[in-house]
Amino acid sequence: MRAPATALPLRAEHLGFAAGGVPILQDVCLVIEAGPPLLVIGPNGAGKSVLLRLLHGLLRPTAGRVVWAAEPGQPRLPRDAMVFQRPVLLRRSVLANAAYPLRLAGLPGTECLGRARAALERVGLADLADRPARRLSGGEQQRLALARAAALGPEVLFLDEPTASLDPAATRAVEAIVADIAARGTKVVMTTHDLSQARRLAGEVAFLHRGRLLVQAPAAAFFANPAAPEATAFLRGELVW
Repeated sequence: MRAPATALPLRAEHLGFAAGGVPILQDVCLVIEAGPPLLVIGPNGAGKSVLLRLLHGLLRPTAGRVVWAAEPGQPRLPRDAMVFQRPVLLRRSVLANAAYPLRLAGLPGTECLGRARAALERVGLADLADRPARRLSGGEQQRLALARAAALGPEVLFLDEPTASLDPAATRAVEAIVADIAARGTKVVMTTHDLSQARRLAGEVAFLHRGRLLVQAPAAAFFANPAAPEATAFLRGELVW
């Protein structure tokens, strides 16, 4: 039996983005391969969120390109999904929110509901399936957003600071879900401003500074001996821009 085609590695080739003539990302060359989570870190304004939006296709680069290893002909489900710092939820129930992208992908109703319920079970929201999604707490809403994305079975999941506005308990719950998603074979690419979180989750680190990718390295090597003086200063708390 032939192994399923993979869309990885995903490559950013001399990627750039400017807004109003102001460069935000410049000449970024990045390779994303299957494996443990890639954490994208750097000072505020380094371009982390813009990079994820370019990789996901929400923004079009003004220079360079994003290249997937395999371009599916007519995919039934998307190869990648994205979760934002502030979840965008429909004025529907928790279950309807989880099932919505599956319905958009054209899956039969029974399969949509089955996959959505299984995803809610994995994030601990099965008992809240009938509750209006917008009445959930902030942490619960983020768990719902993760369940909705994971139900699609994406090969790559982009997460843009998903715990930035959460309390410590909710942050731990989200981190456990992210680790579980990664363990199930989805490549997680996540931005964070929390170095402790990066140490807990990262298998690999990409360090951005002033719109440029200065380091891409295994997490252990990066934290032990970062290959750029800006990264060293950032880890010491001495670099804010």
